Amino acid sequence: MIFVPLPFVVALLLVILLVRMVRQNDWAEQAKRPFLLLIGAYTLQSIIIGIRWGYDVLDILPVQPVVAAMIAALAWISFRNLAAEHQTSLLRFWPHILPSLLIVALLIFWRDPVGPAVTATFLGYGAALLWLARSGPDALVSSRLDGALLSYRSLVITGLALIASSIADIAISLDLQQSGGIHSGAIVAVGNVITLLILGTAASIASGSQSLAAQPAEAAAPPAPSEEDDAIARALESLMQSRQIYRDADLNLGRIARKLNLPARRVSMAVNRVHGMSVSQYVNDYRIRAACDALKNTDEPVTRLMFDCGFISKSNFNREFLRVAGTNPTEFRRHGNHKPEASDTRPTLFVSR
Repeated sequence: MIFVPLPFVVALLLVILLVRMVRQNDWAEQAKRPFLLLIGAYTLQSIIIGIRWGYDVLDILPVQPVVAAMIAALAWISFRNLAAEHQTSLLRFWPHILPSLLIVALLIFWRDPVGPAVTATFLGYGAALLWLARSGPDALVSSRLDGALLSYRSLVITGLALIASSIADIAISLDLQQSGGIHSGAIVAVGNVITLLILGTAASIASGSQSLAAQPAEAAAPPAPSEEDDAIARALESLMQSRQIYRDADLNLGRIARKLNLPARRVSMAVNRVHGMSVSQYVNDYRIRAACDALKNTDEPVTRLMFDCGFISKSNFNREFLRVAGTNPTEFRRHGNHKPEASDTRPTLFVSR
């Protein structure tokens, strides 16, 4: 019976993710290109691990730390690019190739520090990703608002996974010193394979920016809004009501900010202070309001009105509907829930839970 190492199975799953993204023409979108490269790097690393630990091929071992350093850098580039208001060429991030070049140089001239260098690289980029996440989902201004929360969660998962991988590297080093590496194979085979699969899925989700099933935990109350915050909130509300930009499925914070001629962070702060929610929640509340109006006043199929309101996935639409309305669209239409009064100028139809 042919022996197929588990990392090869993981590599196959990652290839399927990659092919799906390519078939969706994701390479044409600037913000998604780094994620494609990142998943490709995950796939390559999984294959290397399978060859090394599945068939005990030692000649391929030097390639592993080089690809590992590349993965850490690509993870940072992918999410940092998603947080940029204006998409730029990947060439702008050329300094992040230096960690991989450093590993190559160490492999040639001085191999002893290779392990600590990879560990430090993972720790550094993991910490940088968590630092990027400190501003919340609205930090990912180029992510579709329909999926900003899930992209944010993928960002946090990736940052934690990089740090966890560095801890695993430390554990392997200690195992080599104390027991001659008895447990190293198991640590690599289980830890790295699971991590690569999780990271690959997170990268695919982040690039596709699908919607999150649940709300994040409640944060501390935002500062009291200033007069400028109120003015921005009124301008945004006017934009939503007059031009109905929430119906654009590709809407993101960067586009909203450009329409208001303001920095994205300034718009995010104003919405958070005035309405006590993120921009994605604010926009999705408008979408659910429109969906409820359509459910009440028309006989349009749920799928059609879902697209009309700015959602692209029925499962995402149902989850957001449940979050905001406390029920599903079918039940809402069946029970004939009342739509909001015309005089109600609140941006939300229901109280978020």
